[in-house]
Amino acid sequence: MKLGFIGTGALTAAIVTGLKSQANEPAAIILSPRNADIAAGLVSRFPDVRVAAGNQAVLDRCDTVFLAVRPQVAHAVLADLRFRRDHHVVSLIATLSGKEVAALAAPAERVIKALPMPMVASRQGPTMICPPDPSMAALFGRLGKVIEVKDPAEFDALSVATATFASYFKYLDTLHTWLKDHGVADATARDYVTALFKALASAPDTAPDMDFTHLAQDYATRGGINEQVLRELTAKGLFEAFAENLDGVHRRILGG
Repeated sequence: MKLGFIGTGALTAAIVTGLKSQANEPAAIILSPRNADIAAGLVSRFPDVRVAAGNQAVLDRCDTVFLAVRPQVAHAVLADLRFRRDHHVVSLIATLSGKEVAALAAPAERVIKALPMPMVASRQGPTMICPPDPSMAALFGRLGKVIEVKDPAEFDALSVATATFASYFKYLDTLHTWLKDHGVADATARDYVTALFKALASAPDTAPDMDFTHLAQDYATRGGINEQVLRELTAKGLFEAFAENLDGVHRRILGG
């Protein structure tokens, strides 16, 4: 089995690292020469990873091809490539619809979208696939949880959640900085914030019958400090503004 990657950025590096960090991973991997530093680093770390002379050479040598170019250049890059009917094309380009990718990858008959997270490098986090695809579900299943989606509109809506990573870390940074400003040692503050939110992330799994609203209520003890922060942030319209931001990302994904 040969896996080809058109585009060698952070997401390609995460997938290759997650796969090749496992014992007895049989797939050979062919990378496009784009981003020579990342490609060279992967080649130096893992057996059976090679760099092709160009994007077309990746297609010519592989049956399964991952499209991982930036959305801004996707049309220009893909329009110059000659796909085969038997290519299995997996688009990792969030803002290109399945129909757009299928048109650009014609005459390839198997075209799907997938949305893995950077955490797949350490075999964590979910990967969405649309439409369901047994072979890709098996491959990404080696890298974390797989969520197969039939409806492209549902896939697009779920994709919006991936726009929240940087804001999440900025939230943690604000808390970390506040603790340091109030006399807590840098390392101690970081360790505490990391452990605290790692534990909170497991709460939905430990209480599978509770939705997020009820979890918030459960943690917001009446008259307590959690209730105070939640009430004050709600009064300032923080969560309404957040929902509006998500609407804007959704429009962008839909091409609006």
